[in-house]
Amino acid sequence: MTPKKILRRPQPSDVAGWGQNLPPILRRLYAARGVHSDDQLQYTLKHLASPMQLRGIDRAVELLAEAIVQKQRVMVLGDFDADGATSTSVAMLGLSMLGVAAIDFRVPSRFSDGYGLTPGIIHRLQEEGDLPDLLVTVDNGISAIEGVRAARELGIKVVITDHHLAGDELPDADAIVNPNQPGCPFLSKNAAGVGVMFYVLTALRKHLRDNNLLPDPEPNLGSLLDLVALGTVADVVPLDHNNRIFVEQGIRRIRKGEARPGILALLEVAGRDYTEISATDLGFVVGPRLNAAGRLDDMSIGIACLLADSRDEALRLARELDNFNRERRSIEKDMKAQAQDLLASMSLDIEGLPWGLALFDQDWHQGVIGILAARIREQTHRPTIAFAPDDDGEHLKGSARSIPGLHIRDALAVVDAKNPGLMKKYGGHAMAAGMTIARDDLERFSNAFDQAVRDTLKPEDLEAAITTDGPLAPDELNLDTAYLLKRAGPWGQHFPEPVFDGEFRVVSQRIVGENHLKLVLQPVEGGGIIDGIAFNTGPEVPDFTRSGARVVYKPDANTFRGRTNLQLLVDYLEPL
Repeated sequence: MTPKKILRRPQPSDVAGWGQNLPPILRRLYAARGVHSDDQLQYTLKHLASPMQLRGIDRAVELLAEAIVQKQRVMVLGDFDADGATSTSVAMLGLSMLGVAAIDFRVPSRFSDGYGLTPGIIHRLQEEGDLPDLLVTVDNGISAIEGVRAARELGIKVVITDHHLAGDELPDADAIVNPNQPGCPFLSKNAAGVGVMFYVLTALRKHLRDNNLLPDPEPNLGSLLDLVALGTVADVVPLDHNNRIFVEQGIRRIRKGEARPGILALLEVAGRDYTEISATDLGFVVGPRLNAAGRLDDMSIGIACLLADSRDEALRLARELDNFNRERRSIEKDMKAQAQDLLASMSLDIEGLPWGLALFDQDWHQGVIGILAARIREQTHRPTIAFAPDDDGEHLKGSARSIPGLHIRDALAVVDAKNPGLMKKYGGHAMAAGMTIARDDLERFSNAFDQAVRDTLKPEDLEAAITTDGPLAPDELNLDTAYLLKRAGPWGQHFPEPVFDGEFRVVSQRIVGENHLKLVLQPVEGGGIIDGIAFNTGPEVPDFTRSGARVVYKPDANTFRGRTNLQLLVDYLEPL
């Protein structure tokens, strides 16, 4: 494991006045994550922010209601990741429930179309004779200046629903609903694309109800919350209070077996019990299988799985997605080995590497470079961009992943300002971004990116660190705590799952499955024997039985041969 600093999350000294009915450990954990009132732990739907706070939602609702009354053709334009797939599914299902009779969807190809609404997509629809009356974008559109212009020139009305950061210019759409557009007062700037679309549906339902236009019986939009939860977690948006409500409500539906057949099928092919799932399962089990379709083939397969009405059809598609995910993992493994060789050729040690890494290989796959960048970022603790060849042979497509302290989109904006035209296009968030450059400009871009990172970060920012919630007391290190923490979420981005650290005597250790370290541990302070497992350590690890280890871990309930015992999921360990 790469050496890391172990930091402990600050613990507020005063948590009086709230959480009086909570176990002390939960009060401590919640307080350390910024909770300071009981209201922040209320996850009923009535605590959601009002959709009417979203700028542009009134006009969007008017256009959608008009489409219902006039029986217009509506087309949903999605995106090729999990947020885009769930957003598309929510739009298709929700608008159909509310009375849109003629509705279809399109998803751009990652490889031939690129991201979002482009003129090329509009021209293809025209050639196919498939132009809609109203086009609704989900999880994209805020930067589609030319695409919106092309649509409107052909008489298509455009409603944009998105959550990405706006540029200097907004598209001339008929309506824009995006909490991150200038002048929008909506409180939850962290909404995922699927959350924004869900809000549009709730506002549309209210409008239809007020005008006696709702179908009878009234549609239950709550039935879509499993999809909203999946997209929110998979897109790794911060889990503020509003997003935690979405995720918690969706997980409750899934645990009761009331989810879409496609979500239940994806859990089944992954060997997960839907009655016991957590947000982590959505992020690391369901999300990657859904994303694999957009990375390697066509996200329409993933959307078809989410829209499937029967278990048999959902299972058939889920198995196809599972196969894509296995293929994606194989490709990723080969690409990571190539990246390791490339890193080794750049420097003999990590200190000699550039501060901002830009890596390229002719054989890398466009659909997997984002995952590769994340893996290399984790290993080197440096902002990383992985490039793959574009289909035209003249350009490279890059996917970037950042580290705390560097807003990657802002860093790219600096590169663009100092080197106009170097990037043909770019966009993204604080921690992830994408860009296109000319193949011949790779070295120039690499130097400019490295300099932008050096101008922003300090040397200590490049030291890998892991933040914990401190030690568990001996009477807290048990199965009850593991169960309590699993149900106490939803945990996720900016509301992290609790991790703890402590000193342990290592009774024994052995490698299992080639790369995983199986441990038998005993707390130095005293206590019983506890099993531990550290995944993907590789076969070469120190002999911790001689020194003991400081262990960073999550308590977990492990069931084997009908017996359930406490097991520590080890994130990091180092000799004492």
